[in-house]
Amino acid sequence: MIRKGFLFYCDVVLASASPRREALLRDLGWSFRVVPPVLEERILEGRAPSGQARRLAEEKAGSVFSYHGDSLVIAADTMVVLGSVILGKPGSRDEAFDMLTLLSGKTHSVITGVAVRWRDRSASASEETLVSFRELSKTQIRAYLAGGESRDKAGAYAIQGWGSLLVSSIRGCYFNVVGLPLFRLSRLLEGVGIPLEEQWGERE
Repeated sequence: MIRKGFLFYCDVVLASASPRREALLRDLGWSFRVVPPVLEERILEGRAPSGQARRLAEEKAGSVFSYHGDSLVIAADTMVVLGSVILGKPGSRDEAFDMLTLLSGKTHSVITGVAVRWRDRSASASEETLVSFRELSKTQIRAYLAGGESRDKAGAYAIQGWGSLLVSSIRGCYFNVVGLPLFRLSRLLEGVGIPLEEQWGERE
């Protein structure tokens, strides 16, 4: 017998252009549309990274919800933080090299803000995972960059790809490092009135 949860029937919009977030939701069996938000992502001085990520996720969700108010809108923003330095997406190969050099042999934080908008309800939160890198030589960094995986990745690496070989350990949610903490998202959905038993897609 096939059981279809509420999210199979609901019009769900993922407010993100990230193929990694899209893949995670596809694995849940959800049907959804992808509508990337159009807004300037601004980092505000003096704000904690967790608050920054949460605010950006809320702004992304709000931007898309304003045009898709009958849909369940999900948005996220991920940043890599080393000490007090926020590492965004590298603008060039040289910048990616510098980021990976900074991360080499150290433990950094991956923080994702998640926001949900549905009907007259909204919820948001942030998730933090600690990621430790192995010591990397310049030759090893160049070899990783040659694969092109660093492009459009916060911190210049992808844990679900070749970047998995750069990581010695993590503490916290793996999916958060990919770009969407699924447990945190699930709890937010519960918060806007969609219980866990209705969050799976098509299944037997």
